[in-house]
Amino acid sequence: MKSQLVALAVVSTLFSASAFARDTVLHIPFADVLAMPEAQDKLDKDMKFFLAGQSTPKVIKRFSTDTSNPKTNGVGKSDEFGCKWAALSALIKLQNSAKREGANAVIDIVSYYKKKEYQSATDFECHAGTFVIGVALRGTYAKIAD
Repeated sequence: MKSQLVALAVVSTLFSASAFARDTVLHIPFADVLAMPEAQDKLDKDMKFFLAGQSTPKVIKRFSTDTSNPKTNGVGKSDEFGCKWAALSALIKLQNSAKREGANAVIDIVSYYKKKEYQSATDFECHAGTFVIGVALRGTYAKIAD
């Protein structure tokens, strides 16, 4: 009986969530997401996206700031592809909300995973786990000059 309890404890430890927990942080070029064929199909050509630190055309009006925090299944995907896919999902959500507010751009975009800001003028941050890959992007909706 004692050996069965020890075996059960070992198996339980091996299969616990913490034993499989992984949180690999990646910094991916934002331009790579915008260049994806899927982005060409799903993002409106009239909607512009600018990371914080990038120069933008003249901002005519700022609207609200919002966050999108999509996850994707990481099984069978490389971390990099999963990160790009999750970031594209975030941009689609931000785009749709920006349109509802009358904006034609999302500016000052930062990574905001678990409410921790990562700012780069070229990259976004992604977290790849054992089974789930997540990106959180926060940006401000704006009307910019054409």
